[in-house]
Amino acid sequence: MRHADINPDVDQLTLTDVLAALSDPLRVGLVRLLADGEEVNFGEFDAPVAKSTLSHHLKVLNAAGLTWRREEGTRCYLRLRRDDIDARFPHLLDTVLAAADRDDVGNHVTTPGAKC
Repeated sequence: MRHADINPDVDQLTLTDVLAALSDPLRVGLVRLLADGEEVNFGEFDAPVAKSTLSHHLKVLNAAGLTWRREEGTRCYLRLRRDDIDARFPHLLDTVLAAADRDDVGNHVTTPGAKC
């Protein structure tokens, strides 16, 4: 991922960056959790990896432009940039999320109120 911005502009998003970010099952799981449009605190994610590894995966998603990151004090909040991704790459997220649901990809990532 080549974006240094915390939240790259929509016109900076590239298909190859987005697809590369979605090539990992854990990152797909994170996207599935964020697909409801709600903002999630970084600390709420429960994944079978070290906190530093989870942080890396979240940075990859953010650098690709899939998530919007907001910092408040020492806390970091994330939400899926669904409208931006849909505008730039119509139906891509719908297709990825449907396939992930069908193939049970990313279900090992949860939050306290997760439905996945």
